[in-house]
Amino acid sequence: MTVIAIVTIIITAAAIVAIIANNNAVAKHCPASQGKTPWNSCAYPSVWSLGDGQPPEDLEKPVENPPLSILLIEKPLSGSISVGGDITFVAKVEAKDLLRKPTIKWFKGKWMDLASKTGKHLQLKESFDRFTKIHTFEMHIIKAKENYAGNYRCEVTYKDKFDSCSFDLEVKEASQSIDIRSAFKRSPILTHRLWYLVPREPKQEEVPEVDVWEILRNARPDEYERIAFMYGITDLRGLLRRLKKTKKEEKKSEAFAKKLEPAYQVDKGGKIRLVVDLADPTVELKWYKNGQEIRPNQKKHKGHCPQIITIMKLEDVKTTVNERIELECEVSEEGAQVKWLKNGVEVPTGVRSRFRTKCDGTKHILIIDDVMREDSGTYSLMATGGTTQAKVQIDLKPLVIIQDLSDMTVRLGQPLKLHCEISPGNVPGRWYRNGQLIQASERVTIIHRARNHRLEIESCTISDAGDYTFVPEGYTQKLCAKVHIIDPPKVHLDSLNFPDNTVTIVAGNKLRLEIPISGEPAPRVVWMKGERVILDTGSRVHAETFADHTSLTIDVTEREDTGNYKIVLQNEAGEDTATVKVKVVDIPDAPEAPTVTEVGGDWCSMTWNPPLYDGGSPILGYFIERKKKQSSRWMRLNFDLCKETTFEPKKMIEGVPYEVRVFAVNAIGVSKPSDPSRAFVPLAVTSEPTMLVVDDVTDTTVTMKWRPPDTIGAAGLDGYMVEYCIEGSMRLIRNTDVFFRTEQKMVANKELTEKTKYTITGLPTEGKIFVRVKAVNAAGESMPRTTQHSILVKEVVEPPKIRVPRHLKQTYIRRVGEAVNLVVPFLGKPRPKVSWLKEGQVVDPTQVSIRNTDCDSIFFIRKAERKHSGKYEMTVQVENHVDTAILDIQIVDLPGPPQAVRIDEVWGVNVALDWTPPKDSGNAPITGYTIQKADKKTMEWYTCVEHYHRTCITISDLVVGNEYFFRIYSENMCGLSESATVTKDSAVIVKEGLHLKIPEYNDYDFTEAPKFTQPLVNTSAIAGYNATLNCSVRANPRPKIMWMKNKIIIIDDPRYRMFSNQGVCTLEIRKPSPFDGGVYTCKAINDLGEAQVECKLEVKGQSSDYEVKAWLPLRQSECVRSFQVLHEH
Repeated sequence: MTVIAIVTIIITAAAIVAIIANNNAVAKHCPASQGKTPWNSCAYPSVWSLGDGQPPEDLEKPVENPPLSILLIEKPLSGSISVGGDITFVAKVEAKDLLRKPTIKWFKGKWMDLASKTGKHLQLKESFDRFTKIHTFEMHIIKAKENYAGNYRCEVTYKDKFDSCSFDLEVKEASQSIDIRSAFKRSPILTHRLWYLVPREPKQEEVPEVDVWEILRNARPDEYERIAFMYGITDLRGLLRRLKKTKKEEKKSEAFAKKLEPAYQVDKGGKIRLVVDLADPTVELKWYKNGQEIRPNQKKHKGHCPQIITIMKLEDVKTTVNERIELECEVSEEGAQVKWLKNGVEVPTGVRSRFRTKCDGTKHILIIDDVMREDSGTYSLMATGGTTQAKVQIDLKPLVIIQDLSDMTVRLGQPLKLHCEISPGNVPGRWYRNGQLIQASERVTIIHRARNHRLEIESCTISDAGDYTFVPEGYTQKLCAKVHIIDPPKVHLDSLNFPDNTVTIVAGNKLRLEIPISGEPAPRVVWMKGERVILDTGSRVHAETFADHTSLTIDVTEREDTGNYKIVLQNEAGEDTATVKVKVVDIPDAPEAPTVTEVGGDWCSMTWNPPLYDGGSPILGYFIERKKKQSSRWMRLNFDLCKETTFEPKKMIEGVPYEVRVFAVNAIGVSKPSDPSRAFVPLAVTSEPTMLVVDDVTDTTVTMKWRPPDTIGAAGLDGYMVEYCIEGSMRLIRNTDVFFRTEQKMVANKELTEKTKYTITGLPTEGKIFVRVKAVNAAGESMPRTTQHSILVKEVVEPPKIRVPRHLKQTYIRRVGEAVNLVVPFLGKPRPKVSWLKEGQVVDPTQVSIRNTDCDSIFFIRKAERKHSGKYEMTVQVENHVDTAILDIQIVDLPGPPQAVRIDEVWGVNVALDWTPPKDSGNAPITGYTIQKADKKTMEWYTCVEHYHRTCITISDLVVGNEYFFRIYSENMCGLSESATVTKDSAVIVKEGLHLKIPEYNDYDFTEAPKFTQPLVNTSAIAGYNATLNCSVRANPRPKIMWMKNKIIIIDDPRYRMFSNQGVCTLEIRKPSPFDGGVYTCKAINDLGEAQVECKLEVKGQSSDYEVKAWLPLRQSECVRSFQVLHEH
């Protein structure tokens, strides 16, 4: 088992080594994996990534002939950051010639669009500066990761223009300390099948940082295992290998100032002296040989440190620079090892050092040649027995200025030489200009010879002017001089590249002319337009002067700014002038309001004048817009410029008021709109009237009628103009105007008539005329409609005919007190004579008012009474032709109370009542009775039954022990009678204990043969509309109903539907046609007999909707009402 375990461990270790080797190989080929675990490297990128970028071989390819930038004025530059850092890439586009914002895209590599990657680590921003007309686009990368490195690309697009720029981003790996605990923790062994599984990192608890390496270095080997498990290190083999490879750091001791040599050689029997110097002579010193301590009592080994003391102390020294000083000290022993220190630091005594040491027996001397101020300090000598020190102070020699610097004025380009002379001569110095140190260069020469110091500039420039200072080294004194560079002023217009020095700008834009100038001292600049000086304090137009240029700024250019601008430069070296011409171009003025010259049904014709000012550029054309008067939205009518000053808008809505306006266009832009035109309404005349026919002709008049035009339009119809002409005449007469035509036409109506019927009067008898009618609206007169043939003015006799309205063909019922107003139309020519009779007698004009017209007769009773009921006969006569009609008028009133109301019988809680109908039925059938009861104690009446049709009734559910009275109202179509009949006797409900003898009744035989209580009625139907035939039958037992058409039984015909409910039989004919007319029969059969009824059905062609709607409800309501009455009986 042990052997197997060992083999397993070896195989496991080999697998781990293979996995680590594989990971290392992957890490070598994947730069992103360095410093990370394999599972977070190339094969499995992080959740958020900017992409893989461009392959290295693509990055190394040089770009041949890069295209010139046409949009980008500033391109993003490559950069490098460390992991976790932030960086910003900026691209700028000038929008001077762009009408809208350009489109920009950021890519990583060749294809990855970064617009979809914005978020926590990537932000895209853009801004626009209205003054400089520059779009700024920025890409911010926040807390960069290693996989953000690569090649990026910025693409800018505007219409047909395109520009792009590539740049690189380098992400450097941050230095990280090695965590020994994570390095030697075992990770789960993954087979080739589980490479896609990423191990979940356990949640780490925050623990204080501990340097485990330091603990292991200081621990014994037998404690390694305990320390490893204490800090969670499981790979002990790797830990031991790492410790073995780690070199032991040699402990450095600071106790020895001078150590032993690595090896010494001496002859056998000779004497050897081993010497060391101690940094601190007070520490204890021990000598060892082969690891064994050498005791001081052994004679052949002398190991000791002599105690050397100083006999003569050092003395303080004070001198000046460039002198020689010697510091001397005497010690107690000859050849003693001492150390010279300056301010606690050992003094260097090399070959090239200014410090030299000298030993003469017990005397030790420190020599310093050509001392400087830096040599000041505290010098000390250290021996084993103690130290001695002295202070050295080096002062400067007094400075003597033999020749000072002098102020100079030099022309531009001439040499400049500054010279001064000081003592002592070996003192160096520095030259300054305006406080800045001057360094020697090809153009600037600095010379120091003995006491002379020179500064020479070969060809001076403007920047060489200023305050020059020479400062001797070590001294507070300084020499100063002012150098003034002068240059004649000059205006540099050639660099502007303006043709003929003319600047053209569009009105409303900001103009800023920057003219380069030169001159020293800075010249005084004056801008002038004509005789007017432009000041730098102006609000809209102002001038500014800078060191190298002057500018003229016009914030909002106007037409008045056009002209010549003069620049005058002056300084002490001379004067210069120049002239710049400014031309301000603008959009043209708005044209005047257009004029609408002609209007049609959906079009109009408009014209306008060109604008007074064309903006300094020729007019290219015009844009036309229109809108509805009530709206505020204008609509462009032409997208191509209109070159003319006339236009014809179309496709307008008739009857809607419109306005139009015009824009003028030149090379600069579009003018403001003109004032709207006066509102106009597109209108069209109507079409001609239709169906012009002769309605009536008399001996002197002709009545014409017609129908409205088919097309009226939005202008509506104001009326009609009727004209006629007598056959054979030669002039057309209309109102008072005279027109020569082929025939003489005269206006029949001087004022427009709105009716479609008109009577022309004053015509000659037996004359022949032509008539025409025109429709008139706001747009004018329509085309006339003329009769095809001439009309003979002669009256024609027409037999009279009375057209009785449908509701007067049956009994006309009205209540007492209501008004009766009947209109009965009739026909006949000439005007018929009308007479009315009642029961054969002439109608009394005091009772009935009758008024007759040419076509109807009006029958009127202001307040109807029952005596007005009866049958009235109307007679219409034309010469020997007569027509009559009979009208049945029934005036109804409330009925009287019932008669002989009595209590027939009382038993239990029931009372039987009977009565006789009232004497006065109100001239209408009695429709029912209302029975009420009242307790004798309270005499409060309560209704028991309403709308009861019989003359006997039994009242039940009365209270035992009470005594009741009863009363009954009669009811007809007008309502209840005004009074009720009360029973003379009362009905006493006997209490329990009394026995009532119940009479014996014989069973009534309800069987009977079929009998039709409501026959079928001859009916007229309209083709296409459903028709119904109704009748009611009474029989017991229930009869069998059969329907027949022309004596043929109707069976299973889908065009017919048969119903039978409570004795009411109905036959519905679905959408009949004229072929469905005929004789229909309804037959009822039971065991006791049979009965049948029949009617005629006439199917007419379709009529108007009004007649169908008026006829159907009337027939249906009559049938339903009759059925309800029959069922109640």
